[in-house]
Amino acid sequence: MALPKRRHSATRGRKRRTHWKVKAGGLSPCPQCKQPKLAHIVCPICGFYKGKQVIEIKVKEKKKKK
Repeated sequence: MALPKRRHSATRGRKRRTHWKVKAGGLSPCPQCKQPKLAHIVCPICGFYKGKQVIEIKVKEKKKKK
């Protein structure tokens, strides 16, 4: 395996790494509530995953003014 004869500068290494970007996760509509959610993850709005309710979502009640 070849070895570099001299050290690469930090700038040269950074130029090479400019294309290492993280892509945004794919959003898909939830079949139950139609809200956008990440694929293969439980819906944070309704709590369903693959047609089954996996977690129970508590609904916040509005406080009444006296």
